[in-house]
Amino acid sequence: MDNNIQVACQNVHSAIQDTLYVVNGKWKLVILSILVNSGTKRFGELSREAGISPRILSKELNELEMNQLVTRKVCDTKPVTVEYTATPYAETLKEVIIAMIRWGENHRKKITSI
Repeated sequence: MDNNIQVACQNVHSAIQDTLYVVNGKWKLVILSILVNSGTKRFGELSREAGISPRILSKELNELEMNQLVTRKVCDTKPVTVEYTATPYAETLKEVIIAMIRWGENHRKKITSI
């Protein structure tokens, strides 16, 4: 194999691995799609809307925050409330989310028509 082709393939594989590292797991893209499409959500709202346990949601949100895809705001209320918002950087995943929705819908049709 030509060295240039080999390097190009390695770059593609690295890019895919980087993407999967950030959006890996069952919930991250679900959380991001909710925040990107619906705007800021309180922790409890997000947990209910996504159907995720608070423990798992907390872990996923921490990782999304670490990757600069969501921001966390602690509100000065009693009791304390925490709000999460998708960052402008998260908007760059919108094409990926839309493509996955389209693919998932088509896949479900294909599988259920058998």
